[in-house]
Amino acid sequence: MQVGNVRLQQQIQFIVEIDKLKSILRQSLLCDGSRRENDAEHSWHLAAMASLLQEYATESVDLVRVLKMLLIHDIVEIDAGDTYAYDPEANVTRAAREQVAADRLFGLLPADQRDDFRALWEEFETGVTAESRYANALDRLQPLLLNYYSEGKSWRAHGVTADAVIKRMQPIKTGAPQLWTVVEQIVSSACEMGYLAGAVPVAD
Repeated sequence: MQVGNVRLQQQIQFIVEIDKLKSILRQSLLCDGSRRENDAEHSWHLAAMASLLQEYATESVDLVRVLKMLLIHDIVEIDAGDTYAYDPEANVTRAAREQVAADRLFGLLPADQRDDFRALWEEFETGVTAESRYANALDRLQPLLLNYYSEGKSWRAHGVTADAVIKRMQPIKTGAPQLWTVVEQIVSSACEMGYLAGAVPVAD
C-alpha cells in the first residue's frame, strides 16, 4: 500500500517496522513477576524515568534529546535480539550484530532522519555526552529495580552475583551519581534476601 509521498511512505514503513519491538522479550520480569518485559515497555519506562529523575543528572541535559535517545536505543534489537547483560559469550558479538541491524532499520528512513536517528543511537552507545551518560545511567537502573522488585527471579535463574551487578551499574556513577546510594541499598538488600549470589560487595 502506498501512503502519501515517498518521504511519508518511508516514515510509515519505519513506524510499522518498529512495532516489532513490542515482541522482543528481555530477561527482566515486570515488578510483579508475572511475565517478562518487552523492549517497547522498557523504552517507555526509561522515558518516564528520564522525565522524573532529571534533577539527578550529573550535568545539565537536553531532556528532549535524552527522550529521543531512549525511545530508539533498543530498536536494533528487532534484528539483533536482546543480549542478556550477564551473558559474556553473547556480548562478544553484540556490537557487530547491532551495527548490521542499525544499517537496515535506520536505513528505512528518509536520509535526514536516518542520519539523525543513527547519530542518536551511536551517541547512546558511546556515552560521550551528558545526555548519553544520563540515558545510560537510567538504562542500568531500570532493570535493577525490576529485578529487585520481582524478587530476583531472573537473577536467581541465571546465577547472577552481587559483584556482577555492581560492575554493571557503574555508569550510574558518572551519569547520575546521586542515585548510587539506591544501587548500594538494593544490592545489599538483594543479598540479604537471597536474590543475588555472593556477599555484599565492599564499597570502594
